[in-house]
Amino acid sequence: MGVEAAACRRGAPTFRASAMDPISDSAGDKCYVSRLTRETLALILAGGRGDRLQGLTRWRAKPAVPFGGKFRIIDFPLSNCVNSGVRKIGVLTQYKAHSLLRHLYRGWGFLRPELGEFVEILPASQRIDNEWYAGTADAVYQNIDILRAHAPTYVLVLAGDHVYKMDYGQMLAFHAERKADMTIGCIEVPCAEATAFGVMAVDEQLHIKEFAEKPAQPKSIPGRDGTALASMGIYVFNTQFLYEQLIKDRDTPGSSHDFGKDIIPAAIGRYRVVAHPFRSPTDEVTAYWRDVGTVDAYYRANMELLDVTPQLNLYDRNWPIWTYQEQVPPAKFVFNDDGRRGNAVDSMVSGGCIISGAQVTRSLLFSNVRVELGSDIRDCVLLPDVSIGAGCRIHRAVIDRGCVLAPGSAIGLDPDGDRRRFHVSPEGVVLVTPDAIGQPRHLVR
Repeated sequence: MGVEAAACRRGAPTFRASAMDPISDSAGDKCYVSRLTRETLALILAGGRGDRLQGLTRWRAKPAVPFGGKFRIIDFPLSNCVNSGVRKIGVLTQYKAHSLLRHLYRGWGFLRPELGEFVEILPASQRIDNEWYAGTADAVYQNIDILRAHAPTYVLVLAGDHVYKMDYGQMLAFHAERKADMTIGCIEVPCAEATAFGVMAVDEQLHIKEFAEKPAQPKSIPGRDGTALASMGIYVFNTQFLYEQLIKDRDTPGSSHDFGKDIIPAAIGRYRVVAHPFRSPTDEVTAYWRDVGTVDAYYRANMELLDVTPQLNLYDRNWPIWTYQEQVPPAKFVFNDDGRRGNAVDSMVSGGCIISGAQVTRSLLFSNVRVELGSDIRDCVLLPDVSIGAGCRIHRAVIDRGCVLAPGSAIGLDPDGDRRRFHVSPEGVVLVTPDAIGQPRHLVR
């Protein structure tokens, strides 16, 4: 079943290929034809530093950080594009992009350019002048000649560092139906939590009247007291309108050249700017969207996957998350003797792992992790190629790629001792990196 057919089954809004009139499938539900997605170019902003992730982003861009046992964060917006039928994709890179670029080359070369499909890497290359990307809007502006060459009808701008599943076709259909110049993807959050986001004030027709960055008193949605619309960093533009706004912003003295700080506020009240609420397929739960920009948020989002019925369903065959997958053998659990039983409960264990007479409880193990005899791993996230020596006790920790922990290591049991050696988050999560234990993977001299 194709993406478009699947979208029809899900009840997404649809438009005719020749005219923008809604059509219905045989069941009478609205669905969308692929014209909107075919004429859309997605731009994924993937150049951020991600400083709040501490050592996890010392040698890699935030979108390249491993997530969920086998993926990278950027795999989620990329998979959303492919699954939505948006198959013209540009990835804008800048900060420490080597790990990200290697992942894209290995895992995202399956699209067919001869069919007009591609994942194109757009590195910071000083195409316009001698400056690197100065903001999100500037990153797009500096590639405006490439956009003009592709000549899309719509441009979909995405953040490369959020974890969620979303059908962009629905948002594009909403944008076209409302005859908007710009549409902003929003998530409904309690007003008490909205102070950490950019918040939209809208009327009953979802026209955006105000935009406030991290307001002290967020405004509620009309008729929904206590609930605000927070920006997801997802934007749909009519292409010509985007060009005009980027050029205008570039020529504005003092602009920070940022979509949230400059482009959006300048457009509100002058053009048709509308909000598209991102909702769950059922109204029973809030739509899943996570900003994993801190160690605590990253840890929580990974641990949520261990729930019996996690809100982020990685097992949905109708909406797969694509990634590069190393060819490794299945996970292995060895020894079944009293005192040395290889066991994992309430956990996710990826291929290539060996649990050798050790206990793993409520933890997430990426590929090629080895846990030796007598070790006790609890409430942990172990990134690829981690090796845990015999007799270790590791609780409530994130262990970065390639760390080799000596036999008898204890982490997560002595907060004061951990703080002297490692970064400990406000919620008590210990982050262990190769640099912190004297095993640097990136040698300069």
